[in-house]
Amino acid sequence: MTAAGAGQATEDRVFAALANTTRREVLRLLRERGPQPVQELADHFDMRRPSLSEHLRVLREAGLVSEQRSGRQRIYRLQAAPLAEVQDWLHPYERFWRDQLKGLGDVLDRMPDDGRR
Repeated sequence: MTAAGAGQATEDRVFAALANTTRREVLRLLRERGPQPVQELADHFDMRRPSLSEHLRVLREAGLVSEQRSGRQRIYRLQAAPLAEVQDWLHPYERFWRDQLKGLGDVLDRMPDDGRR
């Protein structure tokens, strides 16, 4: 696999991981509350622990979380660097929508105010 192909595969794993609401919620919890053991994360979800473990595996393989063992516990920590690639990909779309909304604002500003409220 070429370097470009490997980069694309990594990007695809990140987007696939982010496509699931449970995984996005795990990332939110780790962002807001810091590193957490599996059980603490599991307490936030109405699912069996093996199901959550599968979500954590997908996040780990995408490079979005890291796992550290501490005794019998596994502590998960957010790894946000891959999200910068997503932000880079989204940036042109943000610019597109900003320009579209500016255009709409310009049209609305030119419309006469009919005085109704």
